[in-house]
Amino acid sequence: MRIAVLSDGAWGTALALNLVANGHEVTQWGPFPDYLDEMACTRENARFLPGVKLPQELHFEPEMGKAVNGRELLLLATPTQYLRSVLKQLQPFLEPERQLLVNVAKGIEVESWLRISEMVAEVLGRTRYAVLSGPSHAEEVSRRVPTAVVAASENSADAELVQRIFLNDNFRVYTSADVVGVELGGALKNVMAIAAGIIDGMKLGDNPKAAMMTRGISEMGRLGELLGGKAQTFSGLSGIGDLIVTCTSGHSRNRHVGEELGRGRKLPEILQSMGMVVAEGVPTARGAYTLARKTGAETPIIDEIYAVLYEGRDVPTAIRNLMSRTAKPE
Repeated sequence: MRIAVLSDGAWGTALALNLVANGHEVTQWGPFPDYLDEMACTRENARFLPGVKLPQELHFEPEMGKAVNGRELLLLATPTQYLRSVLKQLQPFLEPERQLLVNVAKGIEVESWLRISEMVAEVLGRTRYAVLSGPSHAEEVSRRVPTAVVAASENSADAELVQRIFLNDNFRVYTSADVVGVELGGALKNVMAIAAGIIDGMKLGDNPKAAMMTRGISEMGRLGELLGGKAQTFSGLSGIGDLIVTCTSGHSRNRHVGEELGRGRKLPEILQSMGMVVAEGVPTARGAYTLARKTGAETPIIDEIYAVLYEGRDVPTAIRNLMSRTAKPE
């Protein structure tokens, strides 16, 4: 299959490698032509995925029209807060009845508070759409570490098509019809990863982290159901699976933000030190907090993380607030 990957980041590159290994014809687009030239010459994504060799079969194209022309699958791998701009660039060239859009970003857009499928519909109208999500760090997928994810689409044939395209002995793909639940699982777990990082940064131990993760998945499910997702989805790869890996892995950017907060650093300083690396949980915390208020969902962990990030609440107070809540049955 002819595929365009719309991102020059780590995750887009890792999935491009997987697709090339499966025998597909893959072209990678990015917003910075000079950097695409560098990747083509050095055969490395040194900025986002250093140390991983890029095969000669992977092509690079800085012009959107040329990148997507004749492609049957378009992989949306741009971070959520920049995706709307990319969709607007894509719109004049899209063949909505023929081309399948597969989103692999995780987040909620700031100000609109839309999930990515909602953003795609708003910008591009009716399209063929699927989302691919689960516990899958780019650093490991690029090195062919065994990984399992889920592809969700309202059209079962498109979900199964994504499954066939990506599936191999190192990358196992399940299918789902719950686009809402899969998207929310991938987005909300990033907020929980900030909480996990705070616990690690403060060196509080294993008990509070296990408690936070357990109550966190419950919280994600409550909010997810009120927004239209299915409860069982949050017990799967895009829910608890992604939560576990993001809360425990050293690769996690969101956990890193939390760790630094737990050590006493301020958010602007942390984000500045990360450069172009994006921690989606920071803006998603605002979206999750807003959606929880709109739906009436009880989200104590999300509320405290929001207060730490955006209202200046100190971390010890946030933990004390969580631990002193009214006693109730599990």
